[in-house]
Order: sequence, then structure tokens, then C-alpha cells
Amino acid sequence: MILFANTYLLIGLIAFVGSLAVQGWLRSTYGTWSKRPNTAGLTGQQVAQAILRANGLANDVRVVATQGELTDHYDPSKKVVALSKHNFSQPSVAAVAVAAHEVGHALQHAQGYAPLRWRSAVLPAAMIGSQWGPILAILGIMLGAGGLLDIGIVLFGAAVVFQLITLPVEFDASRRALAQMRSLGVVTSTDEGGSRAVLNAAAMTYVAAAATSIMYLLYFIMLSRR
Repeated sequence: MILFANTYLLIGLIAFVGSLAVQGWLRSTYGTWSKRPNTAGLTGQQVAQAILRANGLANDVRVVATQGELTDHYDPSKKVVALSKHNFSQPSVAAVAVAAHEVGHALQHAQGYAPLRWRSAVLPAAMIGSQWGPILAILGIMLGAGGLLDIGIVLFGAAVVFQLITLPVEFDASRRALAQMRSLGVVTSTDEGGSRAVLNAAAMTYVAAAATSIMYLLYFIMLSRR
């Protein structure tokens, strides 16, 4: 039990430090490019709407402002691109990059992008697994109940699968964002470099989260085979 607790805490410490580093990188990169006006002088809202119009989705998908910082997201159930207030109203390089990325998810949705559909299908199990999987696995270890540990592994495995599917979804949305901005002529080479930096930093947050979950899952599996 002492070895288990120490190893579990060590993984948690590595994950915590890694998460802080990635979040710091994201905020630093976003902070730099959120202060740089983009060459086209367009806000995130304007770029989002321009991409939607160019793809025939202007009447199907709404672009709205939402509270908070870096709270931008696409809601497929409501067909809404929600942009944080700064990204919605400011003509910065970061704002248009984030806005274009979220519209990239709307394009995925409209075109039936397979990984996005898979992620939606796994979501209910992943929500349960992320909450209860680790709890049941730890209880199984503490009580010496192998069956309980196995259930926890299966549930947590669903959450890990969700995170792994999320990676191609996010990378593809960024690829679409850059392609759309180039196609519409709203980025210069300098703007594109900044946009790419912001999108890469944001993507690394998903990579870090997936890596952490995989470490925990492998550790639980290793313990279940002892």
C-alpha cells in the first residue's frame, strides 16, 4: 500500500508539473499574440462568420460571446460557436486563430467528420469513467478486490479513449482553421506564424491530459496483473 501510494503521488506530481508547464506556455503564447493586431483588422466574430459564410453555414451556426478567458468552444447540440469576450470582439492574431479553430469544429460537424462522431458516441461513458473509474480502481487496490479494480480500469479506459479521440479532432480543427484563413486571405505570413503558435500551445494541453491519463491507466493495469 505504501508503494502504491508513493507511486500514485509521483505520477500525480509529474502530471501536475507538466500541466502547469503546458498551461504556462499556453497563457504566455496566447498573451503575446492577443496583444498583436492582425493585419486584416478583423475580430474573432468577423472571421468566424466569414468562414461560416464561405462554407454555406452562416444560417445554420451562430457565433456568440461567452464569459471567461479561453472558454471558447463549439456546441454541436446547439450549433453554436461560443467565443470568449476578448476573442469575440478584439482584432488580435490570437482571437482570429481561436475563432477559426472553433469554426473548424463546426465544419467537422457539418461534414460528418468521423472522429468527432466517435468522440460524441464515447462521451457518456467517458463522463462516468473519468469520475468513477479512478475511485473504483483505488478502492479495488485498497480492499484487495480484483473485480472492483477491473471495473475501474474499464470505466477509466473509456475516459482515456475519449481523450485519445480528442487529439485528432483538435489537430484537424486547427488544420482547417489555418487553411480557411489562408483561403479567405485574412492572414499574412506573420499572422499565420502567430496563429500556429497559439493553436499548437492549445493542442498541447490535450496531449498533456491524455499522457497523464494513460500513465494512470497503465499503472492500474500493471497492478491488476500482480
